[in-house]
Amino acid sequence: MYSLFPVITQSVESTMDLGAQVADMLSPGDVIALDGDLGAGKTHFVKGLARGLGYAAREVRSPTFTIVQVHEGGTMPLYHFDAYRVGSPEEFINLGFEEYVYGDGVTVVEWPRRVEDLLPEHARWLRLEHVSQSERRISTDR
Repeated sequence: MYSLFPVITQSVESTMDLGAQVADMLSPGDVIALDGDLGAGKTHFVKGLARGLGYAAREVRSPTFTIVQVHEGGTMPLYHFDAYRVGSPEEFINLGFEEYVYGDGVTVVEWPRRVEDLLPEHARWLRLEHVSQSERRISTDR
């Protein structure tokens, strides 16, 4: 997967296409940590990832207020977490985070630095950065 990066996407659609391409390389138990500023394209990347796993991209919304969205019925479950509003890592633990991370699906965590100590060593870190109004630079972060 890391051979794809770094890459600059030219639009929301190309960010989503990259997510779909990454989905083809994932296996149950994989964890992706998406780091980047507000509006950097993290949720659009997850929409593409979801599409690649057999879900409708429109089903994916930022789980900022719900903290986790579970998608089932595709090629494998997708567990989409957003740690932006998490007060402490214990909140993630209370949500059953470890059951998801070590479960049978793919786990994606936006704002991962807020719960960094909970992420497994095998987590794949990606950094999304603004290049221009429509362009994003996506690179490995570790």
